[in-house]
Amino acid sequence: MSIKVIIMDVDGTLTNTNKVITPLTKQTLLKAEEQGAILILASGRPTSGLLDIAKELEMHKHHGLLVSYNGSKVIDCETMETLFNQALSVEEGKAVLEHMKKFDKVRPMIDKGEYMYVNNVYDNMIMFNGAPFDVIQYESRGGKFKLCEIDDLAEFVDFELNKILTTSDPEYLQSHYEEMMEPFRDKLSCMFTGPFYFEFTAPGIDKAKALDTVLIPMGYKKEEMIAFGDGHNDASMVNYAGIGVAMANAVQDLKDIADEVTLSNDEDGIAVTLEKYMN
Repeated sequence: MSIKVIIMDVDGTLTNTNKVITPLTKQTLLKAEEQGAILILASGRPTSGLLDIAKELEMHKHHGLLVSYNGSKVIDCETMETLFNQALSVEEGKAVLEHMKKFDKVRPMIDKGEYMYVNNVYDNMIMFNGAPFDVIQYESRGGKFKLCEIDDLAEFVDFELNKILTTSDPEYLQSHYEEMMEPFRDKLSCMFTGPFYFEFTAPGIDKAKALDTVLIPMGYKKEEMIAFGDGHNDASMVNYAGIGVAMANAVQDLKDIADEVTLSNDEDGIAVTLEKYMN
């Protein structure tokens, strides 16, 4: 089988627990590029949070693509041209942010340019795995954003948003996400992207739609694609690609629909699987 497109989620898939690409996985991906395959990073991260990884994998030399904001935007690594962009309208963004005010433990985060906007930079701690976790620092540093406080985000927003990210203790989100998404259930894409992340994007947006919109006109076929993921938001692309692979550390729902399950992100799962399919 000829694999021409390698699609990877980032956190929990391409990067290990320490948020780095292990040497074997990096070596395998660089080799795949030299053999003519293109790499695609498909992540909930903002575009700015993918650039360093793309550079490390030399994707700018091999026509690699960045699918960011959970599929809301696609960038060509070589030209930095936007190939696809479907954002929330100003009205949709305002409606979501207004509704989030009803949930006192939910912290919305939005970004524009070099800034990430939050209500309170000091209201930054959630409980994760039994320990305090500075989620605002984690998200802002990961996206390379400066932080800015805005008292009323719904009133502030007069621009389109590629996504609205909300965070809280995982238990709180599990208890309240149905109510959080209820007004938008049939109007927007609403989903968990991690235990402490629940996101809102434009209607119909997911990673598979972004891939289909860009790759098919380029002449690629689904049968030539392999996709790796670990989270609920990876389900669409794992279903979409000719070979859909779940990491050993993936959520069970993803394992259930994947064509195969590989080793974990700490055990070079991507590299091990690619060795089977690449010459």
